[in-house]
Amino acid sequence: MMKLYDVYPLNPIEIVKGIGSKVYDNNGQEYLDLYGGHAVISIGHTHPHYVARLKDQLDKIGFYSNSIEIPLQQQLAALLGEVAGLDNYQLFLCNSGAEANENALKLASFYNGKKKVIAFDKAFHGRTSLAVSATDNPKIVAPVNQTDNIVFLPFNDEQALEQAFASYGDEVTAVIIEGIQGVGGIQVATGSFLAKIRTLTTQYGAVFIADEVQCGYGRTGSFYAVNDGGVQADIYTMAKGMGNGFPIGAIAIGEQFKPWHGQLGTTFGGNHLACAAALSVLEVMKQDNLMAHTAQIGNYLINELKKLDKILEVRGKGLMIGIDLAPELKDVRKELLVKDHIFTGTASPNVIRLLPALNLSQADADLFLDKFSNRLQQF
Repeated sequence: MMKLYDVYPLNPIEIVKGIGSKVYDNNGQEYLDLYGGHAVISIGHTHPHYVARLKDQLDKIGFYSNSIEIPLQQQLAALLGEVAGLDNYQLFLCNSGAEANENALKLASFYNGKKKVIAFDKAFHGRTSLAVSATDNPKIVAPVNQTDNIVFLPFNDEQALEQAFASYGDEVTAVIIEGIQGVGGIQVATGSFLAKIRTLTTQYGAVFIADEVQCGYGRTGSFYAVNDGGVQADIYTMAKGMGNGFPIGAIAIGEQFKPWHGQLGTTFGGNHLACAAALSVLEVMKQDNLMAHTAQIGNYLINELKKLDKILEVRGKGLMIGIDLAPELKDVRKELLVKDHIFTGTASPNVIRLLPALNLSQADADLFLDKFSNRLQQF
């Protein structure tokens, strides 16, 4: 019998149902979901509008290739530009965050003919060939992915960035950065650092790529996290929350980039079902004013968490929150799941990540704060 390739450390829980920010296992046990499957669930599990949109589209047609006109794609581009506030960009649709970053880096190199990419310590940009090369985790970079074209610099170190451009700036095709590092432990890029990237990439003809796969799509209370720093990137990559669980990714491309037929391509990207899912997410975000809600409930959580003892630091913005714990509290996250039935995420070495749906309720936020506070007191 064929077995699964064993690459995921699994919790012994089978989730069979989800509604809003709650999920249920096969025994009927309810869990509060504050992780959303790696920041994927943006408008809540089985949101009625999302489900209706997908069902309606599936009754019509689920897939055809990009060899024909798909009006849903243009509708998605228009609504995305409106909600993001950047309607002078161009949209390329793909399937995942890794694919989005892969295409963004490729497009940058097509654009300026250069090869060197600047990334940052603790960065995570995906697992495909070039994206994983720009990911600061040698364990998942296979020998075939290794390249001298990627340079890692310290995160938020303006002097190191200036020195790098002074040394080899004419060779740099792109700088890629997460406005808030997720896997890296919820590290927030400073506004001055993002401004320095913007200045230097413009000066040297390099491309500023904002990896918004985890930190973007309204998660910080702004549509794109780097825009919190008062700058605009040349290319924005996105996925995760874009489809509320349906696989979809995209890159928003500045108007200075000129496409040609065959430059980029994908089989499944921009299919009818993916576009229906993505449209439903944006429609709910707009109708329910979810970015403002995210900012409000996120600020509340962050402020309340900072009042708790035994926490080393609370970092983040909106509903992308990192809780830095001392080593002796390493079992808190496991206890939250097993005993309090609350899903959270983690990042090395001992950071709890909160990445809930953007419409997390005040009651659910308070439930977490109560359970988490009580759990801390037991260690």
